[in-house]
Amino acid sequence: MGGNGYSFAVLLQFIEDSITDFPDVRTGKNTVYEVRDAVFSAFSTFFVQCPSFLAHQKAMDTRKGKNNAQSIFGVHKIPSDTHIRNLLDPIPPKLLFPVFDAIFDFLSTEGVIDDLLSYDNLLLIALDGTWFFSSEQITCESCQTQNHRNGKTTYYHSAITPVIVKPEVNRVVSLPPEYITVDDGSTKQDCVAPG
Repeated sequence: MGGNGYSFAVLLQFIEDSITDFPDVRTGKNTVYEVRDAVFSAFSTFFVQCPSFLAHQKAMDTRKGKNNAQSIFGVHKIPSDTHIRNLLDPIPPKLLFPVFDAIFDFLSTEGVIDDLLSYDNLLLIALDGTWFFSSEQITCESCQTQNHRNGKTTYYHSAITPVIVKPEVNRVVSLPPEYITVDDGSTKQDCVAPG
């Protein structure tokens, strides 16, 4: 959403708006970190190229008295990787899907989507598949499977990630992913619509 005056703050506000619906599944008294801080800490890792986000932010804080997580993303306390996983893993990804819709609506209002229209005033959508979980030991009823010649099985979750593209334009617009699941409980692996 960069360029032409489009504000990164708009994207952050869309995420902020979606977080209000996020459940907090904690039952104990360990509420040192806010769910919001976990969300923005996780999101901010896409903007920092460092093997350890937490270590990098703490080092920056020590050197400069502030860090990117605080100044750019408004994180009050940076949770550890384990805290982030514990807070965010139980949250259904579909709760972030309104962010995709809000961005699309915003870009439509700003005329950006019209600029991406291609031949015959159509939007071209490129599809890519990705694994977002993989293990040879951990599995669940929703896992897909890949059997190997050595007799081992890889259990994984995957998704189709669609983006609006246009030839000779160096930006894309992401759309909500579609998760591939095992629908019949055993072997049939299909895409399911989000939400």
